[in-house]
Amino acid sequence: MVINSECLGRSQKGETELPSIEVVKLTKRYGQFTALSDLSLSLKGPKVVGFLGPNGAGKTTTLKMLTDLIRPSSGEAFINGQNVHTHKRAALASVGSLIETPEIYPSLTPREALRMVAEIRGVAKDSRNGVIDEALAAVKMTDWADQRVGKFSKGMKQRVAVASTLLHDPEVLLLDEPSTGLDPRGMSEVRDIVRALKGKKRLVFMSSHLLAEVSDVCDEVAMIDHGKLLVYDSISSVTSRFANGNGSVEVGLAAPLDESGMAAVSGVSGVVSVEKSGPTTLRMKFSGGLPAQVRILADLVKLNVGVVSFSKSASALEEVYLNLIKETL
Repeated sequence: MVINSECLGRSQKGETELPSIEVVKLTKRYGQFTALSDLSLSLKGPKVVGFLGPNGAGKTTTLKMLTDLIRPSSGEAFINGQNVHTHKRAALASVGSLIETPEIYPSLTPREALRMVAEIRGVAKDSRNGVIDEALAAVKMTDWADQRVGKFSKGMKQRVAVASTLLHDPEVLLLDEPSTGLDPRGMSEVRDIVRALKGKKRLVFMSSHLLAEVSDVCDEVAMIDHGKLLVYDSISSVTSRFANGNGSVEVGLAAPLDESGMAAVSGVSGVVSVEKSGPTTLRMKFSGGLPAQVRILADLVKLNVGVVSFSKSASALEEVYLNLIKETL
């Protein structure tokens, strides 16, 4: 069931300077198995879009077809208005990609590994050193630039891999579950890097099956399951459209609340329920949409309970995700 698969008309070269990705009725079959079914999706402009779905949903298959690593059974894929399959060089000229888990020769240093990639990507010889230094700085690996990769943690290797996608200053980044398999610190580091890319006027299309990651990093989300698109929209729109007027926020506090404080918060108009999600954090469900959210924040500040943060809860996206996935089973 496709709830929203609106496609803006395919952009042609020279029509716009905004980075774009478009897939039109993209399908991939392996014998009797359909890995991807009539996927149509149009992304335009600098932002981070989360490609969300369970393992085996078709995320990596889509990214591989966007980089022409595999060919579709039917349908077309375009990057910056260029057909990936018929004009591969032009389409991928401004693309940086990190698909699955690439390995780096353990005997090389990050600088040596990136020099190889820069040469392959056609980065001018006289500017390679500067470009490599910039990429290493972007992923916070400058201090390890000349140490052997074989001694690095998985998170450090992943940061070098991300750096390799930045060497030619791409307009479009395709990242396939970049933080999967990392420890909490490594996941946080990779998310910080992706978040920093928002300010570089790049379109980042990042697959993930981690709801918290998508909520934390992405501006928009495209949900996919069993090879079919379920919904594509901004995260706030997705959660509000399928929450029947209800919402969920995380409230950070300066200090834990006692019973009287919890009672006061629970009594705020529009609040449906409140629970402690941590020593100094509350998960609050409310009704009334965005206007109620604005009023509730103002009321909490008036209560003087020590509010230090107020943000959309990852559980709101989780509820929508689980409901949509159930409908496809």
